[in-house]
Formats: sequence, structure tokens, C-alpha cells
Amino acid sequence: MFAFLRKPAPAGVPAAPAARASGKGPSRMKRNAVLGAACISVVGSFEGLRTVAYPDPATRGKPWTVCYGETDGVKAGDRYTVAECKAMLATSLEKYALAVEGCVTAPMTDGAYAAYVSLAYNIGTGGFCRSSVVRLHNAGQTRPACDALLKFNRAAGVVFPGLTRRREAERALCLKGI
Repeated sequence: MFAFLRKPAPAGVPAAPAARASGKGPSRMKRNAVLGAACISVVGSFEGLRTVAYPDPATRGKPWTVCYGETDGVKAGDRYTVAECKAMLATSLEKYALAVEGCVTAPMTDGAYAAYVSLAYNIGTGGFCRSSVVRLHNAGQTRPACDALLKFNRAAGVVFPGLTRRREAERALCLKGI
């Protein structure tokens, strides 16, 4: 709706079509194998693979987590194969990618896209869509949006070195190509 109001994407920056952003059709990540691999790589490397459910490091309890950071419906004692974990990650990333496309209305570089999918995967779609990262990016302030990624290095109010490293890597990825 009102597609005529959207500014065209700068040269070399593909925009997410409105139909895909509304949940119809595959995400930009799924349509671009290189971008999909980048998203899987960044999320997988920071989440790590654990095939047996474990308690959240911040709360030492719920939410229970398994595979590459999956929490939906996970209970203590749940076990998955590596193949199941990889399939779960691919399915989950598609959901997060579509959410990113739905709330980020300004054109994104592939680096920003991968960084934003990683952040959304980690903090949830609601948190991501309400974040300063999205507000800044949609206002055309791409560099400040990438810098704002660094704010999300806490869990349960505590700074986690692993989250700080993750946010620094996401910021570097976000800044590529701008």
C-alpha cells in the first residue's frame, strides 16, 4: 500500500518488496543464497550448537534453550539431532527475516540485513521492531542505526561479554557497504 511514497533504493541496495515484507513469499534471505549463508553463519557462530536443552545463562532457568538458541516450546531434557537443529535454525531465521523486512521500511545493505536478522533472532521480533536500531534506520540514519546495535549487550540487566562481542561483529557487518 502506498508503494509510490517509498523512495527508490540507492544503486546496489535491493529493497524488500512490499509483498514479501507482508509475509507473502520467501524472504530476501531465502531468495539470496549468499545472504542466507551470512545470516546462518553469524547467528550460528554466536549461538553455538547444543543438542541437549540447557537453562538460560542469564536466568539460570527459563527459558530453556537448545540447538542454535531455540527457546520456543523447549523443556528441560529435550534432545535434538544436529540435522534437526540445522533445520530448526533455517526455519526460525526465515521467520525473523520476514519480521525484519516487515518493520524496516528503508532500504538495507546485505550487511545491515544480516546484522538485523541476527539481532532480531537474539532479542525477538517485538524487541527488534520497537528498537532504536529500526527507528534510526527507517529515519535514514544508517550509521547511527548500526552503532545502536552495541546497546543490546545485556541479558537480565547484566552486560555479557559474549553479547558485547556479538554486537561488535553485527555492527561491523552492518557498516559494510555504507
